[in-house]
Amino acid sequence: MNNIVVVSGKPELSILRKELRFCTVLTAKDYLKDELNLQGKTRVFNLCNDYSYCKKGYYVSLLAEARGHRPFPSVTSISDFHSHDSIRLISENISDALSRSLKDLKSDGFELSIYFGKNIAQKYDQIAKQIFNHLQTPLMRVFCHRKDDAWHIKGIKPISFKDVPQSHYEKLIGSVNEFFGSGDLPQRKKSHISKYDLAILCNRAEEIPPSNEGAIKAFVSAAKELRMSAEIIGPKDIGHLSRFDALFIRETTSVSDHTFVFARKAELDGLVVIDDPLSILRCCNKIFLHDLLKKQKLSVPETTIIYKDTDLSTFTRFPLVIKKPDSAFSAGVKKVNAPEELSRQTAEYFKKSDLLIVQEFMKTDFDWRIGILDNRPLYACKYYMARDHWQIIKRMDGKTSEGNADSVPINMVPPKALQLAIEVCKKIGNGLYGVDIKEKNGQFFIIEVNDNPSIDKGCEDSVSGKGLYREIMGTFLRRLEAR
Repeated sequence: MNNIVVVSGKPELSILRKELRFCTVLTAKDYLKDELNLQGKTRVFNLCNDYSYCKKGYYVSLLAEARGHRPFPSVTSISDFHSHDSIRLISENISDALSRSLKDLKSDGFELSIYFGKNIAQKYDQIAKQIFNHLQTPLMRVFCHRKDDAWHIKGIKPISFKDVPQSHYEKLIGSVNEFFGSGDLPQRKKSHISKYDLAILCNRAEEIPPSNEGAIKAFVSAAKELRMSAEIIGPKDIGHLSRFDALFIRETTSVSDHTFVFARKAELDGLVVIDDPLSILRCCNKIFLHDLLKKQKLSVPETTIIYKDTDLSTFTRFPLVIKKPDSAFSAGVKKVNAPEELSRQTAEYFKKSDLLIVQEFMKTDFDWRIGILDNRPLYACKYYMARDHWQIIKRMDGKTSEGNADSVPINMVPPKALQLAIEVCKKIGNGLYGVDIKEKNGQFFIIEVNDNPSIDKGCEDSVSGKGLYREIMGTFLRRLEAR
């Protein structure tokens, strides 16, 4: 087992390299460069200064997953820190144990520092380990408060090595070495369910929803045929999730909005959920996908990850495509035709992300979209470029237009395109994905993998009709029965 500790800068690097056994200590930049060539299982303990979305600390955990490493914290745990619902659920799960541990305190507030599952005071180790079991984050600070004679968690904050007081170093180093030496890492418990009620999350205010009204009605009808009750819920209905056994998200997902909170809460409550949180985290970030595709040696257009200090003069062949890591539905993707445009566009995108994607421009009349569910082909379409535009969706002057689409029988899809789609989805999960592939000169190139792919009445269902909806609802049924 390889153990890697990742820190933000050289001061922490020099301190920890002297003290830690059983592990390798690296800076975030060195880890992100991916020059390690590690063999066997690898755990990555992320002690970076900033886990914020699209910052280097976030990418350490995200790309660790892409490389088959096991990150602590995972990107799912990082998102939990920003979710009031996730914090509340953790607090409820350990409420009794927390109150027992803190019952002798005189004040109504308490900050609990947790270093690899332990506290500086041994009497708090048990509760510290329980919280660590939920979030599996190396260093964190838990803010507790007492109300109505019971203790609750008000907030949890991941901390970096630089946030640890120097007087705690000895305890921290001991906890880390003990942790690595034992190899002990608890697994999360899974919930069980018994009823078959399905919630379908939709947002009627969305400009380009992943499913139109006709498709939503078809999902409801297919669920009914399989003896499941399907109910439409909206963005404000998160408090009702506990009534259901499964959640189907039919709203454009994002790590930073309520769709991810719904997915995460559903997962914590033991619901069958599509899109699951991990699929959202992986598919919503193109940096992750690029690293994954690179590792698996799958065909992609020539692609480079750039930093703020990258020398842009090395790019001499134009046009190029600049992508924000979390762009969706053709937004946050720009074509540049000259060095000046490249410089201007990257400066704009770097305001919100530490890393960007620069990719060769590949002109085609259409993109293949292969729908995959449970790692099996579900449907296939050709999405044509919008009129007088290089993308499927054209946005101009506040207006949106789309190109045409043709549904294609699975047996008519080029086998190489089909195999590419299946291979990449196996590395992401077993959810519902839409793989975009370009065909040029007889070769096929993966452009991206979408969670929550478009399924509209009259488009993606043109070949299989009701069978498409029954297959998706049947997957929910099979997973519910398996539980």
